[in-house]
Amino acid sequence: MAQQAEESVPQQRRVDPVIGLALGGGGARGLAHIAVLEAFDELGVRPTLIAGTSIGAIFGAGYASGLEAGAIRDHALALLSKPTRIVRELFSIRGGSLLDLWNRRPLSGSLMNPEALLEIVFPEGVARDFADLELPLQVIATDFHRQEAFVMQEGPLLPAVAASMALPALFRPVAHEGRILVDGGLANPLPFDLIEPRVDLTVAIDVTGGPVSGAEPKPPSPFEAIVASSQIMQNAIVREKLRRHMPDVVIRPAVEPFRVLEFYKVRQILEAAAPVKDTLKQALDARLSAAP
Repeated sequence: MAQQAEESVPQQRRVDPVIGLALGGGGARGLAHIAVLEAFDELGVRPTLIAGTSIGAIFGAGYASGLEAGAIRDHALALLSKPTRIVRELFSIRGGSLLDLWNRRPLSGSLMNPEALLEIVFPEGVARDFADLELPLQVIATDFHRQEAFVMQEGPLLPAVAASMALPALFRPVAHEGRILVDGGLANPLPFDLIEPRVDLTVAIDVTGGPVSGAEPKPPSPFEAIVASSQIMQNAIVREKLRRHMPDVVIRPAVEPFRVLEFYKVRQILEAAAPVKDTLKQALDARLSAAP
């Protein structure tokens, strides 16, 4: 009888925690998100929910669509290492070139249409609607008139991501769902607070960067000052959010040396971000090993 009673005791099954991933905004610095996604793939772990702001929304959309991180890396390298196709196609979108931005010359012509740019840079396989995503995704923009964050998680995906990345002075605001929307980083550059109530473990990737130490101070161009001022504000918002409440895991890639629009330095940014893969793996391993 004792043996029968022992056999009837059910075996405990490990239940992995529900993981939420917050991908922050930071312009070209956000290319570091690729290394984070690669770490998830190499561990064989998938986040259950993703929230993304600005460039975090771009990579969040690709990953939530089911693209592997390695494929996202290959696409970014092919697209940004030789950007002549982007420049050529942008000529048909606005009167100027992407080189104007990278060389920090004043903008000419009208502001760029962020939806048109996404049509150029998004890889094949990105979903067209939130309903077609493999992973739930929240995309954060800023409501210009209400002066508050606006979260999108249903309907067409492209205009939502376009709104999230619509940095003033660079992109046109996006009219969406009866609102005028601009870059989500102006209201919530690291949206870990949106996913925390719905998950067991929150991973936040902060790519706002910080001051560049050791660099000789040089006066910025007028346009560079506008764009960089946005990053200064976003960095201040993130610091205050983290001071008030720290998520379970915070990853900060070493992206300080890179300017917001230096997308052509994709290889250098990915190299600088590589160490965060081990950092994240160790943090996730420790949390997953502690799961009952």
